[in-house]
Amino acid sequence: MSHQFIPKRAFFEPKALEYPIGQQVFEQLQEMKVPITLTGSHNRITGIPGDTPQQAYQEAKNTLVVGIRKSLDFAGCKPSAHYQLPLTTSCSSMCEYCYLATTLGKKPYLRVYVNVNEILEQASRYIRARAPEITWFEGAATSDPIPTEYLTGLLYNTIEFFGRQPFGRFRFVTKHDRVDSLLTAKHNGHTRFRFSINAASIIDQYEHKTPTLIQRVEAAAKVAEKGYPVGFIIAPIFYYPGWKEEYLQLLQELDKQLPKKDRSDITFELIAHRFTKRAKNNILDIFPETKLPMKEEERKFKYGQFGYGKYIYQKETMDEMKKDMHKGIHTYFPHAAIEYFV
Repeated sequence: MSHQFIPKRAFFEPKALEYPIGQQVFEQLQEMKVPITLTGSHNRITGIPGDTPQQAYQEAKNTLVVGIRKSLDFAGCKPSAHYQLPLTTSCSSMCEYCYLATTLGKKPYLRVYVNVNEILEQASRYIRARAPEITWFEGAATSDPIPTEYLTGLLYNTIEFFGRQPFGRFRFVTKHDRVDSLLTAKHNGHTRFRFSINAASIIDQYEHKTPTLIQRVEAAAKVAEKGYPVGFIIAPIFYYPGWKEEYLQLLQELDKQLPKKDRSDITFELIAHRFTKRAKNNILDIFPETKLPMKEEERKFKYGQFGYGKYIYQKETMDEMKKDMHKGIHTYFPHAAIEYFV
């Protein structure tokens, strides 16, 4: 199993200590000898060291902030769900291409929200408003919730909550493999447990501080064995010499590791590499030596749903990638659903 996230420092909103989860995290961090500071707001954290953008980024990735989610209006989450479910923000990994470079900026510290009961009560209201239609919630739109789960139990609580909802469903995605605490949750098949995977060379080159492909697939097999519907996000898919062979090897590895009996309900989501102008500038500040393909003149500019544009591959390239990825998935997982290619 991969390395566990242990923060170098933690910040708490004082009110977070009035919640059982806040108190629990506080006591665990004290036992682990993590320095704790009280802060006025989880949105404005001062005191994360770092003289250069690289240092500030690395220190932020080692910083945990424990707070209360004040706004209980959930954002939309196309194309994967009706709403984002805000449990955590950011993640301990350091993927060079991370799309959160657009939204979280130069200091993407990890945040957890302890008022989970209020958040889930709001989810109940959204579910009731749409019933008897099923309402889907995405738990990892701006985060990877697994690295902090051993401290908070937020995912476990949420999975069991959705297990009791006839008209509510939950989905989240992770690159991490520390899933054992979630294997006993009563999910009733209402949570889709997804893993973000990529070609082995892409993981090696760009996905720093993440488990290997094999470790992720082993975790997916464990989860599938416990009856969770499982999904895989292959993202971002890069176009480079040898890409077809490498992504085919990825599917072969998945086919080899995933038990045949646990394949009745598998989904794939496919996302080709893209970047925004702001993300590119942030990435070059944090990873000045990056080999990421970010030449704007080679891409097509497309306006996005959040008001800013992104640079995507040209149409012929996208069509080729889509055709090949669909063919590979149909070969090894003929019964899987491909939810989208973007």
